[in-house]
Amino acid sequence: MKMNIFCAVASLLLVGCNPKTQSEQSVDDTLKVEFSLPKKLKEVSGIALSKDKKTIWAIEDQGNKNVVYGLDLQGNQIADVLVDNAENNDWEDITEDSQGNIYIGDFGNNDNNRQNLAILKLDLKDASQKNTSVTQTTKFHYEGQTEFPPKKSNWLYDCEAFVEMDGNFYLFTKNRSKGFDGTFLVFQVPNKEGDFEAKLIGKLKLPGGYSDAAITSATINSTKDKIILLNHKNIQVLTGFTADDFSKTKIQKISLNHNTQKEAIVFLDDKTLLIADEKDKKTGGNVYRFPLK
Repeated sequence: MKMNIFCAVASLLLVGCNPKTQSEQSVDDTLKVEFSLPKKLKEVSGIALSKDKKTIWAIEDQGNKNVVYGLDLQGNQIADVLVDNAENNDWEDITEDSQGNIYIGDFGNNDNNRQNLAILKLDLKDASQKNTSVTQTTKFHYEGQTEFPPKKSNWLYDCEAFVEMDGNFYLFTKNRSKGFDGTFLVFQVPNKEGDFEAKLIGKLKLPGGYSDAAITSATINSTKDKIILLNHKNIQVLTGFTADDFSKTKIQKISLNHNTQKEAIVFLDDKTLLIADEKDKKTGGNVYRFPLK
């Protein structure tokens, strides 16, 4: 009888503690939901900050409009900017340079067979704009790719992540190979108008499965000595690289203790990241704040 009474009391105490929902339990204490994305951004693929850090610029990938959305830091949509002279073939990331110029990576290449890869510089100044245009098109092809597509064991030419650093773009490829092993390539492309061969400057490897190691976005800090790569479950902190050589890069994995389709990342400041994920039924569709220790 005493044992039954004890069990009943224990059950009541557990019920009365108002536990978190399952989705809340899955989020680590350091990964905080900052706000939910507008419904228009169900398939967010990249985020960047305006020069004054008051506007978050966001894009979607293939199958969506050639539009850049502006959000304030509370998540309110404040801009809906049509890119007049560009098609959204597969916009997979958006980044900014130190002068505040905005670039879209039109280089999504799921089947490793595209031959119209490009980075688009926009005339995008502030959230009052209704339209913008492409002022520079940087076309490129990958050094080492000779088949479109190559054998499935060598599908290393998709890309969803890039940054701009001192007059060059740095692209981090997404491994879609049969027998995924976390390998990714780093390419350098000049930030200029023209058609270029992307120079291979690093071949690196991340541990774990697809959700641990497939790269979906990138961002760089203001001092240009730290690059963050995003996965569904982790971030990867890259240090020790040089402008022309990533082969000796040091990589630190930080688990987010949270598994959703995370597709976008940007430094809010040098100690704080904003991370966005796609909406999938009852999960995702948020922007999260994550402090770097």
